[in-house]
Amino acid sequence: MHRQSVSMVDISDKEDIVRVAVASGRIKLKSSTVEKIKSGTIKKGDVLRCAETAAILAVKKTPDMIPLCHPISIEGVTVEFSIDEGEGDIKAAVSVKSVGKTGVEMDALHGVSVALLTIWDMVKSVEKDETGNYPHTWIEEIRVERKEKRGLLS
Repeated sequence: MHRQSVSMVDISDKEDIVRVAVASGRIKLKSSTVEKIKSGTIKKGDVLRCAETAAILAVKKTPDMIPLCHPISIEGVTVEFSIDEGEGDIKAAVSVKSVGKTGVEMDALHGVSVALLTIWDMVKSVEKDETGNYPHTWIEEIRVERKEKRGLLS
């Protein structure tokens, strides 16, 4: 049997710098669901506020979910949502800032993914069709929009 070793990357020789990553994605919903989110009539509560909290918690727990991801000091997390009523979708963007030796893109990606999953969970009762499936619901375009790094004095 062939075994391949797995190891966490050694970042001890890298210097601490300011690191920022922004990730985004979108969830496609029925227009009637988007209207219910906007009007605050989803039975489970305030969908976007709950998704914001879930994103922040996910960012903080990224190393617990992604096995070789370094635990890092999170200095700030910003979560933003934009609603496109014409398309029936909600875009989520998560920005993560850290001062450390490694990037924060996985943390931002994890945050946006969990935000979108939380939206789906909160609206699934109104998104299901008569067979219990979700033909009008999907998550797409999850990606890193931008990464930045700069010295501590810049």
